[in-house]
Amino acid sequence: MQRALVVALLVGLSAPVIGTYLVQRKLSLLGDGIGHVALTGVALGWLVGSGMGLVTHDALAIPGAVIAAIAGAVVIETVRERTRGGGDVALALLFYGGIAGGVLLIGLAGGTSANLVGYLFGSISTVSTSDVFLTIALCAVLLGVGLGLRPALFAVSHDAEFARATGLPVRALNIAIAVVAALTVTVAMRVVGLLLVSALMIVPVAVAQLVARSFRSTMGLAIGLGTAVCVVGLSVTYWVPLAPGATIVVLAIAVYLTVLGVRGVASARR
Repeated sequence: MQRALVVALLVGLSAPVIGTYLVQRKLSLLGDGIGHVALTGVALGWLVGSGMGLVTHDALAIPGAVIAAIAGAVVIETVRERTRGGGDVALALLFYGGIAGGVLLIGLAGGTSANLVGYLFGSISTVSTSDVFLTIALCAVLLGVGLGLRPALFAVSHDAEFARATGLPVRALNIAIAVVAALTVTVAMRVVGLLLVSALMIVPVAVAQLVARSFRSTMGLAIGLGTAVCVVGLSVTYWVPLAPGATIVVLAIAVYLTVLGVRGVASARR
């Protein structure tokens, strides 16, 4: 439980940071696309591990997911930048090809689609000590980029043309956002699963936007909410036999609907 709590805390802290930039750029579904292609990476890692005769066939699953997610993110960003409307097509191809490729490769590795369930829906209860250290390292990178480059990333996300006119390396910063989003997906994979990972990046930001008045306060509130729902959601599953990932996401959506309702009532009374 302690390892799971540490990982949940780190994911809740880091995922909304990158989600803030994705929402600002109207790329809320990017996390879903990356999550799907990361599944192919998981299966590829499984296939390589099986071919190498490793005792634990999924030992290379997470490294495979990281590589595939980064590659997919760079492809999406490159296509989006070079072709008008092409980003949607690239995202759709990753949606379809990611799942299909994952199932195909896991079959070649001698496994079944059941071996992918833990990655699709999360398996935080099986987090090992090495997973904790890997999560700490990846989260350090995420927070270092997301917070350390915040002024530049905000400028690019808010108005790319203005940022380019001021001399900022727009293309490099866009790639950086995509790569960090890919790392976020792989970090959150064990907590909420690849199919729900985008929710943890986007929903806290959506809640924060309902009450915050600036980019800085939006990010701060989103981080606080993301951390809270991860810790509370995981704690609930300790007492009630529920899936941790689904519980965390449902809790976040419940907070969003509550804040939206309160805001609507408050506006109606003015």
